[in-house]
Amino acid sequence: MRGSTGCSSQRAKAIRLETERLILDLHGVEHFEPLREMWGDAAVVHHIGQPSSAQEAWMRLLRYRGLWQLLGYGYWALTEKASGRFVGDLGFADFHRVVEPSIRGIPEAGWVLASWAHGQGFAGEALTAALAWLDGQGAHESSVCLIAPENEPSLRLARRFGFRDERTVSFSGHDTLLLRRMRPR
Repeated sequence: MRGSTGCSSQRAKAIRLETERLILDLHGVEHFEPLREMWGDAAVVHHIGQPSSAQEAWMRLLRYRGLWQLLGYGYWALTEKASGRFVGDLGFADFHRVVEPSIRGIPEAGWVLASWAHGQGFAGEALTAALAWLDGQGAHESSVCLIAPENEPSLRLARRFGFRDERTVSFSGHDTLLLRRMRPR
C-alpha cells in the first residue's frame, strides 16, 4: 500500500491508497456519471434510502471532496486497477447525524459499491486499507458505522473488521444499528 498527499492544504490530508486490485483516491468530476448511476440504482440503495437524483449525486460528490478539507479525512472513490472501472465509495465522515448517543466528531465509516462489484471482495479490500490509514493517523480512539439491521452483507463486513454492536438507534425514522470499532493499541 502506497500513500501520497492529494492536496496541499495542511488540513486536507487526502491520501491516495492502493491495494492489490484497487485505487482509492479523491472523487473528481470524472467520477460523477458512474457515481450518479450507482446512487440512482434502487438495488444499491435499498438499505440506505431512495435512489438519488443527478443533483443529489452531484452534491454528494462535492460533500466527499469537502470532507477532506474540513476534517482531514473523508471518502475515497474506488477504481478497479485492471479495468479503470468505478467500483464505489468508501471512507469516513462526520455528517452530524441526529442520533443518541451523539456520534459527532467520531469518524463514521461507510461504503457503497456499484451492483456489478458486489460479492467480489472489493469492500473488504478497500476497508482494510482505509482502516489501516485511519488507525495510522492516531487522532481517533474509535470509529462507528450505522447499518440497517436487515443489511446482512454490510453487517458481516463491519463485524469482520472489528465493529461491534453498540445499540439500536433511531435514524431517519428507522431502527438502525450503531456499531463501534476501537482503534487497536
